[in-house]
Parts: sequence; C-alpha cells; structure tokens
Amino acid sequence: MTTERVDVLVVGGGPVGLFAAALLAARGVAVVVWERRAEPPVGSRAIGIHPPSLDAFAAVGLDGPVLAEGTRVRTGVARSGGRPLGTLSFDRASDSHPYVVTLDQHRTETLLRERLADLAPTALRTGTALTGLDRHPDRVDATGTGPDGAPVVLQAAFVVGADGARSVVRDLIGVGTSGRDYPDRYVMGDFDDPEHPGDRSAALVDVGPDGVVESFPLPHGRRRYVALVPDDAAFAAGTAHGEPDPAVAARLAALVAARTGVAPDPTSCSMTSGFGVRRRAADRVGVGRVVLVGDAAHEISPIGGQGMNLGWLDAAELVPLLADAVASGAAGPWPDYARRRQASARRAARQAEANMALGRPLGAFGAAAREALLRTALSLPSAHGLARLYAMRWS
Repeated sequence: MTTERVDVLVVGGGPVGLFAAALLAARGVAVVVWERRAEPPVGSRAIGIHPPSLDAFAAVGLDGPVLAEGTRVRTGVARSGGRPLGTLSFDRASDSHPYVVTLDQHRTETLLRERLADLAPTALRTGTALTGLDRHPDRVDATGTGPDGAPVVLQAAFVVGADGARSVVRDLIGVGTSGRDYPDRYVMGDFDDPEHPGDRSAALVDVGPDGVVESFPLPHGRRRYVALVPDDAAFAAGTAHGEPDPAVAARLAALVAARTGVAPDPTSCSMTSGFGVRRRAADRVGVGRVVLVGDAAHEISPIGGQGMNLGWLDAAELVPLLADAVASGAAGPWPDYARRRQASARRAARQAEANMALGRPLGAFGAAAREALLRTALSLPSAHGLARLYAMRWS
C-alpha cells in the first residue's frame, strides 16, 4: 500500500474543514480533506454568516459568491406578543459588512467545495473515515477507510480536527471535554415568509411571556422560525436530515401564531428540526501536531448563530500559523492561539446563554420587566454596541 504524504490533513469536510482547507490551498500548502459522508451537502441547518466571517472569506474569494446568494439582514426587531419593543440596526456594526447574511448551510458548503476544487482539485476525499492517528515528533500517520471500505494511509506534517462535536480526532489524541447540558428545547422550521413586507429583511425576536420565537429571512422569500418549546419529545424530534415533518410543521406554525400573531403556512414548510442545547469545551485545543477547530474544540448553543462562525474564525487564525510551520519545519502547539480561541468561545457561549435566558417564559411581572429593559436598551445611543456584539465584532 502506498502512503500518501501531504503538509496538512483536515479531518471533516463540513463548513469549517472546507474553509480551513481552502485557506491552506490558497497559501500553496498541500492539503487533503477526509470527509466520512459520501453524499453531497443537504439541509439548511446553520444559516447565519457574520461580518468577521465575510471578511475572512475574502481571502479565498468566497465573499462575493456568498453575498450574491445570501440575504442581508440589516436590522433586528424585538417584539413581545407581536407588539414592537425596539429596533437594532447593524449599520454601525461593521465598516465592511454592516449586516448579517443568511444562507442555507448546504449552499454555503457547496460554495466552499467549489472554491476548494478550484484551488486544489483532488483535496476533498468524500466517503473516507479516520480510524487511527500515530503521532511522531516530525509527522502524524493517519489511517482510515475509503469509500470502498479499503484501508487508506496518509502521512501529514499536521492534522486539523474539524470533525464536529463528536470528534474522532479529539478522542484519538485523548483530549476530554467539560461543560453542561441545558433544559431548553427548540424547534425550527423554514416557511414561506408571512411577515409584513416592511419586516422581510429583518431578524425578529419575540420575547412574549410564553417563550421566545426568533425568525430570520432566507433567500427565495422564505423565513426560518425558531421557537422555545415545552419538554415534548414528539414535538421536538424533527428528522435527521431536516426533512419537513408535517405534524411538527403544523404545531410549530400554530405556536408561532399564538405567540406572535403571525401565521406561517405549514404546507409551505421545507424543513423541520428539533434540538437541545449544551455547552462543551475541549480540555486542550490540540496536542503537538494535531489541532482542533470548530465544534471539535468548542460547542456552544445555536441560539445566536455563532458556532459555525467561531469555527471559521478558528481556521482564519490557525492557517497562517500552519503555513509558516510547514515552510519552516517548526512544530506546534501555539499557546497564544489556543488562549485567544478559547477566550472567544467563552465569550460567545456567555452571549448565547444570555440570549437563552432572555427568551425563557416568565410570569406577568417578569415579562413586563423584560419588556421595559429591552425598550430602554434599544432606545439608548449605545445600542450600536449591542449590534456589534450580535455581529461578533467584539473589539
């Protein structure tokens, strides 16, 4: 069996792994991506692309294609029971991109695959699963199974683990995680947009007393609704690939109508999914020549839409270090990188927790106090600072 040799092996061909590989290829680094899924990307799942990610995409010419397909969200509107509380504008959140872009994850992944194919046509190896890592001072030997079940062997100067919350890379290098699970359960679905035309480019957050409903415009006249739901397994189940479940779509549409006064058409639903929430952080970002990025390094609540973007920003900061190390023959780890990325993950996790707390059911007095707090916060001149936080412009 011939052993292939490359500079960097990226394990995981989702949004984060593909972006890391594209950045590496753009710098002339020989990169291979092992992705266990053989099928092309499907489903909308994560949809938010924040300004720092759009800036990072420019390094591989991906910002233009994403902007051409995505929907630009320029304002966020807070409501309670359908009544407006205030509006947050993103016009001062970023000099380069004063908006958040929404795009179905399968389209983002497809654009990333296409860009990687332009830069390194043979880099992506689908249907290939990692089974072992043997670490040496000057290299890492990776073993796996290919699409036909045959063994594959690869030798790399570095390995990047971008293989998600259940990371095989993390397990193979013996890195544990710590964190907590939350009781909150959410259901989301994509519908034809039923909102008033004046709100169809805005993110909407309704914090009524029965629990939050968030919604975000999507391309092609659609809208994603995300609702906090009771602890009801049947309601929150969804499906593995986000295919629409008619019963879940009907219940979600009815819940949205009851809480907000806006009634999505359940027959227009193209995706339903239920999810719980947990927070996890790897005990270490990496070991020697193996580095973790994205959910493999830190998993946070999807509420706020920061997780995928955190992974992209991990990659944007890591790739120059890897490229320099490949060129010089140096080895990791890079403690300053680890500290910065762990700090960013903690900050994003705290913000996600605050978002969840803001949307939980409250009694009449608590709901009134929350409404007053939001009205005040959104009316102050300093509200642009909140917009920068939500747009992940932390400095």
